[in-house]
Amino acid sequence: MTTSGRSLVARILDGDPAAVARALTLVERRSAGVNEMLAQLHAVARGAHVLGVTGPPGSGKSTLVSALTAEYRRRDRTVGIIAIDPSSVFTGGAILGDRIRMSELSGDRGVFIRSIATRGALGGLSRAALDGITVLAAAGKDVIILETVGVGQAEVDVISAAQSVAVVSVPGMGDDVQAIKAGLLEIADVHVVNKSDREGAHKVVAELREMLRLSHREAGQWNVPIVQTVAATGAGVPDLADRFDEHRTWMERSGEGLARERRNAATRIRWMAEELVLERLRPGLPDFDKAVDAVTERRCDPVSAARRLVGRP
Repeated sequence: MTTSGRSLVARILDGDPAAVARALTLVERRSAGVNEMLAQLHAVARGAHVLGVTGPPGSGKSTLVSALTAEYRRRDRTVGIIAIDPSSVFTGGAILGDRIRMSELSGDRGVFIRSIATRGALGGLSRAALDGITVLAAAGKDVIILETVGVGQAEVDVISAAQSVAVVSVPGMGDDVQAIKAGLLEIADVHVVNKSDREGAHKVVAELREMLRLSHREAGQWNVPIVQTVAATGAGVPDLADRFDEHRTWMERSGEGLARERRNAATRIRWMAEELVLERLRPGLPDFDKAVDAVTERRCDPVSAARRLVGRP
């Protein structure tokens, strides 16, 4: 892939925003040659701290991400943001709501923002989002923030991409601890109680502390902090950035960082293998249609047909 006389990969490595945008478009479209591009970028995509920010709709995730990004810029760190948006039912593309809400950051060359559609991914993450992290890391971003779509239980997939995960709760939304309701408690490296100027914030903090106290922690395990923020004013955001830094330092010292890298690598390999297999299992392909005919006519059972299609005895 070449553009303007220089390879796209070279321009990405130089941090060219136009090249990064082009690469992410190619990734979303699964264009010809994109796998070769990603292979080159993967070899050098290291050093970024990948943060996951998840929680229920209405918890102020986008405002929190904007405030956190501004704090990192004050600390002279570059930031890439991948905002996962629900897929449009008409086009399959991202609705771009998060990118609109973060428009005040768009003039900063140290910040790159991209909305990526879920495209039906059950866990709220598409392959494009994972590959987007590779592109942004290769482009030299110091921090990459993955803001998930906010759909409850499916949000746990964020641990397949992020190194540090913040689960955002907010008082006054029915159940006080939405993180517990959504089954997200165990994936949090940091709990954030946003909009903590609201009535009931202290109750949410107390309930989270009790849940953490009752959870089974092994010796040497990370002590999950609870940070209160008011993202709209920036209150508590510097403390949140500090907790993320502390978590990264702990991962480096404890060996957890390498363990998470291996877990994430295993997930990406498995998802890619599933995608490659599924390409061979669709109506219209001769072998697949023959297998369907055989099972329909009772000349073969579904398990045996599936084994033949994937080359297993």
